[in-house]
Amino acid sequence: MPSPSTETPGTPGAPGTPGTPPREQGGAPLSHGLKQRHLSMIALGGVIGAGLFVGSGAGIAAAGPSIVIAYALSGLLVMLVMRMLGEMSAAYPSSGSFSAHAERAIGPWAGFASGWAYWVLLCTAVGLEGIGAAKIVTGWLPGTPEWAWVALFMVMFCATNLAAVKKFGEFEFWFAALKVGAISLFLVLGVLALTGVLPGTDSPGTSHLTPLLPNGGEGLVIGLLASLFAYGGLETVTIAAAESENPVKGVASAVRTAMWRIALFYVGSMAVVVALVPWDSPAVVEQGPYVAALERLGIPGAGQLMNVVVLVALLSAMNANIYGASRIGYSLVQRGQGPKVLGRVSAGVPRIAVLASSVFGFLCVLLSYWRPDDVFSWLLNMIGAVILIVWIFIAVSQLRLRRILEREAPEKLVVRMWAFPALTWIALAGMAAVFVLMAREPDTRVQLYSTGGMTVALAAAGYAWQRSRARTRTEG
Repeated sequence: MPSPSTETPGTPGAPGTPGTPPREQGGAPLSHGLKQRHLSMIALGGVIGAGLFVGSGAGIAAAGPSIVIAYALSGLLVMLVMRMLGEMSAAYPSSGSFSAHAERAIGPWAGFASGWAYWVLLCTAVGLEGIGAAKIVTGWLPGTPEWAWVALFMVMFCATNLAAVKKFGEFEFWFAALKVGAISLFLVLGVLALTGVLPGTDSPGTSHLTPLLPNGGEGLVIGLLASLFAYGGLETVTIAAAESENPVKGVASAVRTAMWRIALFYVGSMAVVVALVPWDSPAVVEQGPYVAALERLGIPGAGQLMNVVVLVALLSAMNANIYGASRIGYSLVQRGQGPKVLGRVSAGVPRIAVLASSVFGFLCVLLSYWRPDDVFSWLLNMIGAVILIVWIFIAVSQLRLRRILEREAPEKLVVRMWAFPALTWIALAGMAAVFVLMAREPDTRVQLYSTGGMTVALAAAGYAWQRSRARTRTEG
């Protein structure tokens, strides 16, 4: 019986030929423990991260009210990427998600490069989220060491992911429910205040929405880059879908609702914030835009309330990223692209991959203490643009696989990319434009070059491995 997480057999052919399914090494399968309610809430909560609650403040300070335009533009790009990824994941459910699709469409080197780059990104993010969560807790309990809280969170979520996948699903279900509830309440209060219905609050009307571009086009560019990377993490639902009761239905449902989720939670909440609070208020950056907005409404204890929400968002991201990293690692090994030990499955869970991902994440935390100015900053720059690289692999893979699916398996096109291929090419052009914008900004230029260097190195290693494997099969 085939593994639930493996690729659906595709067009036979030579390794590396577009349409050729990735070669799985076999072994114990992953479980099917995630229910539709888990997937739905993972998809819903996946768009609400700590970057939205805290990181958006710098974007508002740079772009002013035009941050709404920035989030709308980057949101449109993300919608297109998710639609492309959803089309491929519904046709070929896999715990490797875009990495497996890239291998099938472009070649093993592409799956190797995109998969391991994303693994490094997720593991590093686990460490960063642990540090952020620990800072919040030590603010409540001064004198307690940050590293001890990070260690506690790491152990807790490592244990969660070592258990049956259903445990991960339950944790994410409730984490996501809290985040969705918090931001929904914020939106309701904001709209009531803006319409003058909220007691004790005078509506500012549109007085805070001008000038639209206080810092000109340059400010909008900075806001656009800040908003773009706040959307990272949406890919997790396509990874998790492979372990659900109905992978095709799960992916299709999540992707089809992506548009209103992005519009409501990101664009909608940014519009409420900049309408309630002056864009140049110091509180937007110092306290965070949501705290500043709640205090403008006179909500008592707004700062601590948002700290709780941000803590939940950080812990949720830690949990999801350990899960995503372990499944990407497992899928790569199953396709012969990593150390075999990571592919061991026990009770439906790749436990060695979970442990390795958690250990790498904790190592990143230690580097932040030991070498914050060189090794750790280099690591952060190296992963700075990984998500953009992944999106490019997704777009190119979709361009190639769509033609194959239309010709040989049209019944698998349960989710279809809109206006194919025009919108796929427009998305690729948008990504190229983001690269140009990153190259123009000193802060992001270093990230672009560092990520590019890592990607080229991984692609070269993947290509060498691909050639070596091809020679071995030929000689055999």
